[in-house]
Amino acid sequence: MTGTILLVDDENTLRESMGRLLTRAGYSVTAVGTGEEALERLHDSAFDLVISDIFLPGIDGLEVLRRLKEKNPEQMVILMTAYASVETAVDALRAGAYDYIMKPIIHEEIKLLIKRALRQRSLMSENSLLRKQIDREYDFSRIVGVCDKVKKVLEEVIKIADAKSSVLILGETGTGKELIARAIHSNSYRKDKAFVPINCSAIPATLLESELFGHVKGAFTGAMTAKKGLFEEAAGGTVFLDEIGDMSIMIQSKLLRVLEDQEVRPVGGNQSTKVDVRFIMATNKDLQKAVREGSFREDLYYRINAINIKMCPLRERQEDIPLLAMHFLNRFGAELGKPVKTISDDTMALFLEYNWPGNIRELKNIIERAVLISDSDTIVPENLPEKIRQGTQAVLSDAVEKALSIEEYTKAVILHYQGNLSEQKIAELLGITRKSLWEKRKKLGISRITSM
Repeated sequence: MTGTILLVDDENTLRESMGRLLTRAGYSVTAVGTGEEALERLHDSAFDLVISDIFLPGIDGLEVLRRLKEKNPEQMVILMTAYASVETAVDALRAGAYDYIMKPIIHEEIKLLIKRALRQRSLMSENSLLRKQIDREYDFSRIVGVCDKVKKVLEEVIKIADAKSSVLILGETGTGKELIARAIHSNSYRKDKAFVPINCSAIPATLLESELFGHVKGAFTGAMTAKKGLFEEAAGGTVFLDEIGDMSIMIQSKLLRVLEDQEVRPVGGNQSTKVDVRFIMATNKDLQKAVREGSFREDLYYRINAINIKMCPLRERQEDIPLLAMHFLNRFGAELGKPVKTISDDTMALFLEYNWPGNIRELKNIIERAVLISDSDTIVPENLPEKIRQGTQAVLSDAVEKALSIEEYTKAVILHYQGNLSEQKIAELLGITRKSLWEKRKKLGISRITSM
């Protein structure tokens, strides 16, 4: 790994020896002796990483760190000290240091720390670059991803943001449908008005009608006063109806009238009120199948399907897994006040191998759990649930338990890993060549899914 490093230390011998060490390791190193010199260099040039002693004459390392973070919150900084204490460590981490290291410096330790810091910086920069490339004026700061499918979704968001048509977002649970709905709203002319999310499956059918449309006084037992519905509360803004596939046929009928007439009639009322609302719907269900089965109105389906966005599952976004994992690591490390900084290579390999049935939401929950139980600055396999740690062994154990034949085991491995691992990796797991893998696919009738 290459990168540019600014080394700040007032000890000439250490500065020179570390400079030689890091230069031999392939880094471009600039070395200075004071905090003032460091700030001057940083004013004129950008560095991938700053390594600074805390105790410097004049402006100390902590002050250098604070000024750097004010200018560039993403600047990576490692602090060094010969007089470490709990207070020093806390001050450094609170001020935004990536980490700190004790003197005397152990060569392998500093090289590993630099490697981790630059890897995290690379992941952060890659995602930031994607957002800038799409368009500087659009805020997609909460959406993490660099794969082509994510880029396509963000391009669609830009195109449809100001349209008046309703939008249908399709995708498995946990793929980020609400994030996309919020992105559409925040990039539309309605962004200064309300965004009202409603989970149709979380509200009992008997209450959902009143919540959406409101009710008049005396409409039903307990309706002591009139109540304005969420559709009216969202006037001028956006309503996000999540899990619309769980909405009852009766409420579907009333929703269709709202979409067509832009009017809302409260429960028990005889007068309608005009509303100006943009509707975004989402579901993890197959609505076409629901239409055929009679649980979803065909006319409503065609009314809401004018613009649709399909969210791909995490298993089809493999290059985004490291980005998302580090994103959640940084978030929960800060929220939980734990100095967990990185993810081990073995752990990341398990993440890339896992199928992620719960998608991004499952990854987020697993990272939060790992940060909570971690005893070090690194997430290791022992911090993960057993189902992820087992990896390939899980498939093998299942094969033994079910007494699968070699052919059945081969089929199980291919089906488990396709779309997540490359053809070469799957072949290696089976101990065969890629040509043999192709032949076995043909024999078993398994079509190839391109790995992301």
